[in-house]
Amino acid sequence: MHTALRAALLATLAAAPLAAVPCLARAAELDIPVLVPITGFLAVEGASQRNGAVLALRKPPAGITIKSSVIDTGTSPEVAVNALERALSDGAVAAAVAPMLGTQMLALLPVAEENKVPLITISGTAAITQKHNPYIFRFFPGDDVAKAAQVRYAIDHFKIAHPAILYQTTAYGQSGHAEILARLKEAAITPVYEDGLDVAVKDLAPSLAKARAAGADSLLLQLHGGPTALLMKAVAASGWKVAIIAGSGLTQPATTALLEPGELAGACAETSASPESRETPAMAAFVDAYRAAFDATPDGFALAQYDATNMVLAAAAQGARTAADITKALATMQYDGLAMRYRSDGTGNMAHSAVIVCYDGASRVPRVAWHFDKTP
Repeated sequence: MHTALRAALLATLAAAPLAAVPCLARAAELDIPVLVPITGFLAVEGASQRNGAVLALRKPPAGITIKSSVIDTGTSPEVAVNALERALSDGAVAAAVAPMLGTQMLALLPVAEENKVPLITISGTAAITQKHNPYIFRFFPGDDVAKAAQVRYAIDHFKIAHPAILYQTTAYGQSGHAEILARLKEAAITPVYEDGLDVAVKDLAPSLAKARAAGADSLLLQLHGGPTALLMKAVAASGWKVAIIAGSGLTQPATTALLEPGELAGACAETSASPESRETPAMAAFVDAYRAAFDATPDGFALAQYDATNMVLAAAAQGARTAADITKALATMQYDGLAMRYRSDGTGNMAHSAVIVCYDGASRVPRVAWHFDKTP
């Protein structure tokens, strides 16, 4: 009897830890690869995108572990497709941080749809959310928002009447150019000069001379960071006092570091947000954390990708575990990020606000001059 009772008690005690196992379940693991251009002409912007995603992924919600790898997509659509397919072959991807380059995103659309995996991107190219693809989520204001802010500020503040448009021949440049033209047409303004520039062009003086000869009273820019810096230097060297309202390339610390404060004087630009302007305590804290992690100053691209990745993590904190779960959450939930409130307009556009920043000529850090909102 005593032997049997003792054996029963030992069996009960041995079974007790097993009964508690469900309460101590292993953390759920989400695979979120980061596919960004960290070589090529978008290396600076791609590094910002990567850093924003990585900073967010370092702090997953309780009960969640993150599996993630950074894959360089360069600037080739084929390389981007191969990178995503390689990431998908490694296991069940919950969501992927996708490159900002428009031509790469357009190439990735069918891959995302075929594999039913959500892509979170900060590409501004308008066409990527015009293809009715339910797996694309854009967290940077599209050109319909950013260019509306740019043109409206140029008209209202600078009173432009005879603008010249200089734009890149990439998908980003062409998309922005089209939106600038549409917004100018709404205001019954016709540009006096337009020029599409390859990213390899280093001498921008000829384009400037033609714009000046055409009687331009302003320059509306849709250029990447490096070409924007070259353009600003060319304007300063020419002595031409012309209103400049640029794209987001001018707001990148990596761009302004190439310029003297005097070469920035009076210029303004659109962007999603200006972290280094430290508008709020939360924004200042983000800047400090980013600098501590990467020894660099974040730009609007870094912040947008940080917010985007954190929205995915917020969905996971609410129970999303699969690609289908996260796709549904991103399509339906609302998220208050550091830059703005994000929600889908039904086509994957998540960001509906922009800011205009301006430079006073004494500092490379701009002030936020105007907030623009186009929330649907």
